[in-house]
Amino acid sequence: MNLHLLRERFPSAPYVLPFLLFLLLLAVGHTAWIPPEIDLPARLVILGAALWFLSRDVIQLRAQHLLLSTCLGVVVFVIWIAPGELFPHYRDHWLLQNSLTGSLQTSLSKDSLNNPWLLACRSLRAVLLVPIIEELFWRAWLMRWLISPKFQDVRLGTFDLSSFCISAILFATEHGPFWDVGLMAGLIYNWWMVRTRSLGDCILAHAVTNGCLCGYVLATRHWEYWL
Repeated sequence: MNLHLLRERFPSAPYVLPFLLFLLLLAVGHTAWIPPEIDLPARLVILGAALWFLSRDVIQLRAQHLLLSTCLGVVVFVIWIAPGELFPHYRDHWLLQNSLTGSLQTSLSKDSLNNPWLLACRSLRAVLLVPIIEELFWRAWLMRWLISPKFQDVRLGTFDLSSFCISAILFATEHGPFWDVGLMAGLIYNWWMVRTRSLGDCILAHAVTNGCLCGYVLATRHWEYWL
């Protein structure tokens, strides 16, 4: 089955498969037999190729509200780091770190944290690929699919309270011990999709958030934000 037939028979595939691949790579972790200098760039290439071959027909990068989406991304970044900055032991609470949500531990090795090439690969993935992968899944697909399995007939940004809340809650669970700020981010991104009906604006806002967070992590060496 070629890719065109795959997209026709399984319309959810361009939205869902890159996200599942992303989760699979996270679950597998960094393999001990592949050097990090190869492993991290390979993951970057694999995810980029998945987006290109599977999803390029549904990706919309054009943002209609450049300034507002950029500002929104900065706001979400501030919300993300504010609890830890204001209350240093905030994330030690058992509600945030437990057997279900995991612990604050970066997936990068100590050697990788001192390698500019690997840090650049990690940052590029967070800024260029993750916003597209996650916005395709959460805002462009799941918010509509929860309204109707025939999600293609549901306009981007269509508001439905249960869809709005469920997708935000599930988005929060993806972020482990940062589920609290993940929930806030999910609600804000969902609201922005409803407000703009623009996938490009949500991708931009998400990319700005991740870009600011990468800059913060690299400047402060708070590696725990890179789970």
